[in-house]
Amino acid sequence: MTEFTENVITVIKQIPKGKVMTYGSIASYAGNRYGARQVVRILNSSSISYNLPWHRVINSKGEIGLSGEGGAMQRQKLEAEGVEFKDGKIDLSKYSHKFVLE
Repeated sequence: MTEFTENVITVIKQIPKGKVMTYGSIASYAGNRYGARQVVRILNSSSISYNLPWHRVINSKGEIGLSGEGGAMQRQKLEAEGVEFKDGKIDLSKYSHKFVLE
């Protein structure tokens, strides 16, 4: 596993309930501000094995990137944690998690 992948997993694991992060912000905190697509691939391949809160990761527009059942499930999980949607978007100024290295 690369250092970037390890960092991405660490960042995602620390997103608290009721908060979200964007693919790009996770990539930046993990050490590659251009690695948003890599974050998508890591989520795809590692969400189950690392028990990642995948539903707390959204796109930079404040929208769910998944469509169909996956997108509906993600929205349901976020709403259950208190995240509100307005016109299909999440207010990033209100719900964004600011990662802090521990």
